[in-house]
This record gives sequence, C-alpha cells and structure tokens, in this order.
Amino acid sequence: MKIENLRRIGRQLSLEITGAGRSPDMQKPLGVGAGGDRTFPIDKRAEDIILSGLGSLGEPLTVVSEEAGVLDIQGGGPPIVIIDPIDGSKNAVSGIPVYCASIAVASGNTVGDIELSYVINLVNGDEFWAERHSGAFLNGQRIFTQKDTEFILVAYEAQSPVKDLPVILPLLSRARKTRCLGSIALDLSYLSLGAISVFVSPSASRSFDFAGGLLLVREAGGLVTDTEGGDVGQVMLGLKRSCPLLASANEGLHRKALDLLSGREKRV
Repeated sequence: MKIENLRRIGRQLSLEITGAGRSPDMQKPLGVGAGGDRTFPIDKRAEDIILSGLGSLGEPLTVVSEEAGVLDIQGGGPPIVIIDPIDGSKNAVSGIPVYCASIAVASGNTVGDIELSYVINLVNGDEFWAERHSGAFLNGQRIFTQKDTEFILVAYEAQSPVKDLPVILPLLSRARKTRCLGSIALDLSYLSLGAISVFVSPSASRSFDFAGGLLLVREAGGLVTDTEGGDVGQVMLGLKRSCPLLASANEGLHRKALDLLSGREKRV
C-alpha cells in the first residue's frame, strides 16, 4: 500500500465529511461501536468511505476499526490497517472544529510494525503522513518536532478528569500553555509539526487512538513511550485499551516530562 492510496481516501472524506457533524441528523448516537464509545452517524459514514476505499484496492487486508471492529478484506492480511474514522467525533457533533480521520498500516500485529500513517484534518483539509525511515510530512512538506527543551505547549487527554488531572498536573504546571484538543491523532500530528512540545494521556489508550500519530512523531524526530518510559512497540494492535501515552518532541523534553510525572523533579 502506498500513501497515495490513503490520500485518495482522504480526499473523499473531505468531500463528504467536512462540516457534516453539525447537521441534526448526525448528532443522534447510533449505538456503541466495537471500541466501546458511542457511534454517531458521522463515524459510520466516515468508516464506510474508508472501508470502500480500502476494498477498491483489491488487496488482502485486515482492518481494525473503532466502529466495526476487526474485518478481513480479500481473505485478510497482513498488512493490518488500523483506522479511527473520526477522531474527535464528540467535537464534530458539538460544532467544535477539531476532528480528523486517522489511518495506519502495519506489517504485523504490533504497534512497532506500523510502516505507514496518514491523518487528515477534516476541518481544514491538512494532510499529515509518514513512512518508516522516510520522514514525516504536512501537505507534502517535510516536518520536524521542536528542537529545544522548553515546555512551550503541553497537550493532554483526560478521559477521567478527576483521576487524570492530578496525575499530570506537575507536568502541566511547568508549561507556558496547555491544550486539550479532544483528538489524540491531531495532538500527535501537531507535535510532529513542532507546534506541541509534549502530549500526555495518563489513562490507557487504544491502538487506533494513537496508531496514525505515533509514526508521525517518530519520523519527525520525537519519542513515544508509556508514561513510565516503557516501550510501546510491543503493544498489540486491537480494540482493547492498552497503555497510557507520553509523546515528546525530543529526548531532553521526554526525560524532563518523565521526571515530573514520576515525582523525581519537583515543581519550581
């Protein structure tokens, strides 16, 4: 599979999905998807577009999707394609213009096997993509993470604010600015662009939440581990919640973030 295959799907998503979440018929939940979250019509429509596009390639694939679960196409893969049809669907149906689609392609069953990733911002059409050992790109231009070790902007995800915010407060307190976008894929995409210094999600994330963004960060020069510094490469691709996430623009920032989260570095 090539990046152009994913960009073709992205163009169709842009045509049919951008702005659709605000329409009344998109705002009533259809039920609960395979990933355990509520499925809105916009999620289902985006998934149908992606699955149709993948099916048209005529290649054997196994798809892991937040809504439909695990599907085999043409007898199944590898490769394994991990999709989050709408990351930030609550934003989309609430009229908050921060949501995207995320697709990652892996040669095996683990996060470390991801070889290709694609994230499209469905509000402004920006396309992020990365290929292993070939770099990360925004709309065709090579991108890189922040180079210095200042916490200029720290982004976070708080699935359970009452539990998560006290855990990450030492890190947030050291940042010049903080943001909670409500879309992990976009958090990681903008980190790869150099706009975000560190991203943290202390509750366990699912592989489709971060699969598309992980390779972007690494190919742009950043690091991704769990919140204790452990390798996430062996995390299995699937629907279960797997690990908390810490992504940083460079090694110096990552060490400082780990120290703050562990309590080894005290707030000054």
